Amino acid sequence: MKIAKRIENLPPYVFATVEKRIAAERAHGVDVISLGIGSPDLMPPKEIIDAMYQSALRPDTHGYAGYYGTPALRQATADYYGRRFGVELDPGSEILPLIGSKEGLANVALAFIDPGSIALATDPGYPTYRMGALLAGGDSYPMPLYRENGWLPDFDAIPGDVLKRATIMWLNYPNNPTGAAAPLEFLARAVDFASANDILICYDNPYCDVTFDGYVAPSILQVPGAKEVSIEFNSHSKTYNMAGWRVGVAVGNATAIEALTTVKTNIDSGIFRPIQDAATLAYNGDQSWLAERNAIYQRRRDIILGWLPRLGMSADVPKGGLYVWARVPEGATCEEYALDMLDKTGVWMTPGTAFGQYGEGYLRLSVCVPEERLLEAGERLSRV
Repeated sequence: MKIAKRIENLPPYVFATVEKRIAAERAHGVDVISLGIGSPDLMPPKEIIDAMYQSALRPDTHGYAGYYGTPALRQATADYYGRRFGVELDPGSEILPLIGSKEGLANVALAFIDPGSIALATDPGYPTYRMGALLAGGDSYPMPLYRENGWLPDFDAIPGDVLKRATIMWLNYPNNPTGAAAPLEFLARAVDFASANDILICYDNPYCDVTFDGYVAPSILQVPGAKEVSIEFNSHSKTYNMAGWRVGVAVGNATAIEALTTVKTNIDSGIFRPIQDAATLAYNGDQSWLAERNAIYQRRRDIILGWLPRLGMSADVPKGGLYVWARVPEGATCEEYALDMLDKTGVWMTPGTAFGQYGEGYLRLSVCVPEERLLEAGERLSRV
């Protein structure tokens, strides 16, 4: 058997590896508190679940659902973007439902990366940005994120020879893993930069409705001219607590949407119709519950921020997302510290290097854990 070189050179997906390690610890009787993965532990509203159930009772919803998403879901997406961001989208040409936004992140690389092409990716950043480029036969160039720059990349630091080969650029705010926010002024600079260098901005925006302290996150499509150079990815996973349902959306530049559609129609056969019907109701339904949900996450965030100093750790207060990005104690590497704490306390925190080389010195802690378990995690870690 000859495994493709693209697979041989691809590292294992970090969170799949972590899942195996935690499962092994639990199999040996360890009560692991995992702060590692941002999978919402809260339920979607009952109305969303009921919508899927009622749709699934219909005999006509169990066949192939079509390649382009239902007209109702595309229209609901357009209505959501209009209400939420003041952005006008054509449901027919500027919206494409996805089987979770992650598959869109990977497939867009197949649409825009050739061998020798480069994807510019924030580092630290979501691993799929880099892996998608590698799977497409291209390369990934890291744009470092530093605390002193507000966790925003410096476009002027990208070498000219890299820019000549770059075809896409990944941006993601509220940011995973840092929790940082990007002002519209920065997004406007990004649009100008992309326009000047013939680069497609791939803006990953799954945390736009998971925000704290009154912060309201933008869409890059709010920037004048952004639709000429941008495709944005959004997800029901984080906004509506539907991570396991696998439904998201790509919106923006019609040419980019068409290219992504060409890839997808040759790979998958669309989203299960009852899930699309539930996703449609999620967009069209009452949104007021999101504030209560975010208040729960904010309390959890504050619990973590409260016990970090006892461990000799510190963190900026995140404005959005599901994570606290914490500096490890002086003298420790992030991976050594994370593994040591897992062995000694049964608490798992994701090493920053899981998100790239510039994540060294940090750990990502998820707020997708009940308050009592977060308090227990702090107590365990404080005893070491």
